[in-house]
Amino acid sequence: MTIFENSLIFVELHDSEIPWLKIFTKEPYKELSECDMAIRKALFDTALLIEQEMLIYFQPEKINWASFGNMLPRVHIHIQARFKEDSYFPEPMWGVKQREFAAQLPPLAPFLESLAQKMHKLF
Repeated sequence: MTIFENSLIFVELHDSEIPWLKIFTKEPYKELSECDMAIRKALFDTALLIEQEMLIYFQPEKINWASFGNMLPRVHIHIQARFKEDSYFPEPMWGVKQREFAAQLPPLAPFLESLAQKMHKLF
């Protein structure tokens, strides 16, 4: 599900038990160094906004950023709100499951709506 898009980037919700968003470059660059300064600024400004909003709304234990691109060789950044009670903590979400999910999280929809409005103001 795409929650924001402009001429440089788009932001998608990842299907997960935790709040997890992915920021993609609009053009299919393989490496961050291929992106011009405007795209890099858009990526990092958006990632920082998502991080800040996740901290306020979800009050996670930690925010994780990741950018692998091995399976999908396209510049993108994962932003994840992590909780001691999520299934994988302290492992990465790609790691070994530690327990059943037990976190009590506020609803996602109001967060996504508010975040989309703030991203439109940012750009």
